[in-house]
Amino acid sequence: MKVLVINCGSSSLKYQLLNPETKELFAIGLCERIGIEGSKMEYEVPAKDFEITVTEPMPTHKEALALVINAITDKEHGVIASVDEIDAIGHRVVHGGEEFVKSVLITEEVIKGVEANNELAPLHNPANLIGIRTCQELMPGKPNVGVFDTAFHQTMPAEAFMYALPYEDYTELKVRKYGFHGTSHKFVSQECLRELGNPEHSKIIVCHLGNGASISAVKDGKCIDTSMGLTPLQGVMMGTRCGDIDPAAVLFIKGKRGLTDKEMDNRLNKQSGILGIFGKSSDCRDMENGVAEGDERAILAEKMFIYKIKAYVGNYAAQLGGVDAICFTGGIGENAAHVRESIVEGLEFMGIKINKEVNAVRKKGIVDLTAADSKAKIFKIPTNEELAIARDTYEIVSNK
Repeated sequence: MKVLVINCGSSSLKYQLLNPETKELFAIGLCERIGIEGSKMEYEVPAKDFEITVTEPMPTHKEALALVINAITDKEHGVIASVDEIDAIGHRVVHGGEEFVKSVLITEEVIKGVEANNELAPLHNPANLIGIRTCQELMPGKPNVGVFDTAFHQTMPAEAFMYALPYEDYTELKVRKYGFHGTSHKFVSQECLRELGNPEHSKIIVCHLGNGASISAVKDGKCIDTSMGLTPLQGVMMGTRCGDIDPAAVLFIKGKRGLTDKEMDNRLNKQSGILGIFGKSSDCRDMENGVAEGDERAILAEKMFIYKIKAYVGNYAAQLGGVDAICFTGGIGENAAHVRESIVEGLEFMGIKINKEVNAVRKKGIVDLTAADSKAKIFKIPTNEELAIARDTYEIVSNK
C-alpha cells in the first residue's frame, strides 16, 4: 500500500509518500512560503539519493499540492506512474477536542467536527482543513484519514484533565487539558512495549523533547496524563514557550509592561523558555555550546530545562505507581546525551540508572540505555509521526 501523508500549516505543506507495512519511504518534501513571495518546494527520493528545490509561485495550497503530485509522478524522477497508485491520504490534524479519541475516515460530518474545534487551535486546524479539502479536490475518490495530535491523550481520567476552575468553564467553553504530540507519544510508547516484549501491564514515561516538549504517562498502553494542556504552552520549559507558570504572573507582567493580549501571548509562546533565559537562541545545541563556554545564562537555562522535566518524570512515576521504562524521543531527546543523563541522574533511589558509556555514543535507531543494575529500562526511540499517521490510515482504510 502507498499512503500520502500530508501535514498542512498556514503557509507550508509537509509530505511523505510511504508504505506503512514495509516502512519504505518513496518520497519526502516540503512546500514553504505558500501565499508568500519566494515560495519553494523541496523534493527528495531517498532510494535514488535524489533531491531538488523548485522555486515557483504557490498562491494557495492547491498549487503547492499540484507541484507535489507533479513531482512524485514525474517521468524521470517520480516514484509512481500516476496518483492512481496512491491508496489513501493521511492528514495530521492538531486538535480533535473531546470528540475525536482516535483516527477517523474523513467525511463531511468529521470536517464539521474539526471546524467546531477551530477555536481551540486557530492557527492549525483551519490549515489542516485546507489540506484535506485540497486533496479531495485534486484527488477525488481517494480515502482521506484524519490523525489527531490530541487523540492519544483522551484516555486521561477527569482528575488528570480537569482544571480547578468554575465547572461551567469546562461545560460551556471546553476548557480542560487536551495534550499534544499525541501521535509521537503513541508511536514511541508502542515501540517501547515491543522492546519490553508486549507485557499485559506496563508503566511507561515518554519524554518528547524538541523545540516543543511534552511528557506523558502511559499505563498499559493508554495515556493517563500528559504535560501540555488546553494549548501547547502548559508543561515543561521549551525552546520559546515558558511552560508552567503562575497565572497571576502573566497578569502582573501584562499590566506593568502595558501589553495587549496578543503581545503577552507572543511573549509567553515565542520569547520565553530557553530563548528567554539564555537570551541568544532557542536551540538546545546553542545552549549546550554556551554551557561549554561558561555562559551563566546558558547554564541556568539548561538547569531549568532539566529540572522541569525531572519534576514531571517524578510526578508521573508516582501517578503510575512505578516505572517500567523511560523513553527519550524528539530532536533533543534523541541527540542530547548530556540532557538524557542529567534527567535520569538522581533517580537512583527508584532503582533507575543509565549506562553512561552507551548513552554517550550516538547511534541510529532504538538504543537501550539501561545500566545493568537498573530496575527500569531506559530507551532512546526515534519518533516517526509520519509512519504513525500512515499506519493509522492503512488500518482504517483496510478495515473500511
